[in-house]
Amino acid sequence: MTQDGNYKTIQILDPATVNQIAAGEVVERPASVVKELVENAIDASANTIRIDITSVQGGISTIRVTDDGCGMSPADAELAFAPHATSKITKLDDLFSLHSLGFRGEALASIAAVAKVTLVTKARSSTGTAGTRLVVIGGILHEKRATGAPEGTNVLVEELFFNTPARKKFQKSLNTELARIHGILEGLCLAYPSISFRLFYNNREQLATERTSQLLNTITRIFGNEYARELLPVSADLPILRISGYISRPALSRKDHGQILVSINGRYITSTSLTAAIREGYRSLLPRGRFPVAFLSLSLDTHLVDVNVHPTKKEVRLTKEKEIAESLRDTVFGILRHNNLIPDGTISRQEHTFTEASESPVVPGVAETSSRYEVKISGFGKIAAPAVSETHHFLSTEPTHAGTLSTDHRLRQTEVPVMDSPVSGSVPPMEVIGQVGGIYILAAAPDGELIIIDQHAAHERIFYEKIRRIVSTKNAQELLIPIVIHRSPKDAAILRDLIPALAKEGIIIEEFGSDAFLVRAVPAIMGKCEGQEIIDDLVSDLMNTDLERPLSDRERITRIIACRSAIKAGTVCTYEQSQRIVNQLRAMHTPFTCPHGRPTMIRFTRAKLDEMFGRT
Repeated sequence: MTQDGNYKTIQILDPATVNQIAAGEVVERPASVVKELVENAIDASANTIRIDITSVQGGISTIRVTDDGCGMSPADAELAFAPHATSKITKLDDLFSLHSLGFRGEALASIAAVAKVTLVTKARSSTGTAGTRLVVIGGILHEKRATGAPEGTNVLVEELFFNTPARKKFQKSLNTELARIHGILEGLCLAYPSISFRLFYNNREQLATERTSQLLNTITRIFGNEYARELLPVSADLPILRISGYISRPALSRKDHGQILVSINGRYITSTSLTAAIREGYRSLLPRGRFPVAFLSLSLDTHLVDVNVHPTKKEVRLTKEKEIAESLRDTVFGILRHNNLIPDGTISRQEHTFTEASESPVVPGVAETSSRYEVKISGFGKIAAPAVSETHHFLSTEPTHAGTLSTDHRLRQTEVPVMDSPVSGSVPPMEVIGQVGGIYILAAAPDGELIIIDQHAAHERIFYEKIRRIVSTKNAQELLIPIVIHRSPKDAAILRDLIPALAKEGIIIEEFGSDAFLVRAVPAIMGKCEGQEIIDDLVSDLMNTDLERPLSDRERITRIIACRSAIKAGTVCTYEQSQRIVNQLRAMHTPFTCPHGRPTMIRFTRAKLDEMFGRT
C-alpha cells in the first residue's frame, strides 16, 4: 500500500537492479574498490601487488590493481563476474574454517555493476603466452578474447558509478578519497609484510613496501624511523590466541585511535572492544583522551571468529570476546611493565605533546600536589582540604610569576573594547568570589545566584568569537624558524586538502618533499607557535567520520585554534584575571557554551541552595 492509498503488487527485482543494490553495500567509494581488488590479489598468493590511481578534474578516474598471483583460466575469469561465484568456500561450514580474505563472491560482480571493468589474467599453470581479456560494463559482458599476458591478474576499473550518479555525487574530495585508500593499504601492508605493495598516483609513487619477514621494516617504511624507535615488540602465546606485533611507549601517543591497527587471522579489522582493551593496558601511563600507537596481529581458532557480519568484512564477531579482550589488555600491560619507558630526550616530542582535549593541563611554572587542594576565596585567604581521591590531582592556587604573565598575555589577546562588544543582556553582572582547582571560577550574581564557570570553556568561547571576527591571512604570524612536519601517506593526503582552508585561518603550510610539510606561519592571535599540535588535531578531527553534525573545514580549524589558544584547565588565575574572564564572557554573542557545545557556566539560585541545605 502506498501513501496515497493505492495498492501495489509485490515484484521480484530484475538482476540489474539487484546487482546495483548489492554493489551499494560493497562498493561505497573508490577506496572500497581498492580494498576488494587488493584482497583478491592477496588471496591469489601474490608476492607483489601494484595499485595505480589516476585522476581527472578533481576526481578519481581509473583504478588499476596488478598482481603476480595464481591468475585464472578463461572459464574462471568469466565466472568470477557472476554474483556469489567464489573459489573460497563450497558450503556453509567452510565459513568457520576460513583462511581467505574474500568468500562472498560479490567483489567483481558488485564493481562491474557500477563501472567499466577490464580484466586481463593468465593462470600460472597454463601453457603458452596467451591469457584472457574480459570487458564488463554495468554488469554486462562486452568482450572476451585471448591476449598476451604475464602470469597473474590485472584489473582496470573506469567510469566508477557512471550509472549511479547519486553515489558519485556524494564522493568526498580527491585528497580525502586518496587518504581512505592509504588507510586501507596501511592496514593490509601491516597484516601482510611478506608481500610487496606499491601505490602510484598519477604515475608518482606514494607508498612502497618490500617483501620482508620483519614487521618492523614495514612499519618503518610507512611511518618512519621516529615511530619505529618508540615501539616495543609484543609476542605472546596464550591459551586462546597468539599476539604479535608492536606497541608504542607512552611517549608516543595520539589524540585518536587511528593508529591502533589490529588484524585477526590476517584480516585487518575494526573492533571497539579490542581497541579499548589495548588502551586499558596502558592504565595511567597515558593521560585521559590520549591513545597509543599499536600494530598487532591476533591469531585465533577460526571457529571463534565470525567474519560473515557485514559485506565489507571489516567487522567481525568474536565468540569469546571478553576473554580475548582481557588477554590482550593484560599482555599490553605486561609488556609495558617490563620495559624501560623513559622517553629518549634526543627525539622530538612534537608528535607527543599532550593537549587540552585530553584534559591533561600543561601549565608552565605551576606545581602539582596529589594530596591536598585549595580553594581561594576573595578576601578570605585560602581554605585547604584533603583530596577526594588519591587518583585526582589538584593544582596549588598560588600562581607563579611566569604563570601570571602567561595568563595576562592570553587575556590581552581576547580583550575587546567596550564600544565594540555589546554586553549580553541575558547574562547578569557577576563578581568573582574564588577559584577551585584552577578549573572553575566561582562568582556571585546580584540576585544571590551562585555561578560556577568553567574557565577553559569560557575562554575558548571568547577566543572563538574573536577569531571568527578577525582571523585572515594578514593576521598570520610568520615563524622565525619554520617547522617541518612529517606525516604518514594517509594523513599527508588529508593535509594537502586542508592547505587552502588553513591558509585562510592564518596557518601557512606548504609541501616539503614526500609526505613532509613546512609550517611557515600560525595565527598571530595564538601568541606562540603550537603549529605541530594543531595539525595533529586537525588531521585527527577531519578523519573522524562519526561526527553527528558535519562541519566545514574552516569551522573545525577555528574551533581547534580557539581550544589551543584558550587558558587551560589547571591554570591558576588571580582575582583580577578571573574577573576579566567573566567580563569578557558577558560580552560574547553566545556566552553559554564553548564552541564544542559544553556549558561555560552553571547557576544555582538562592532558592535551590536553600533547598539543598534544608532551609526550605
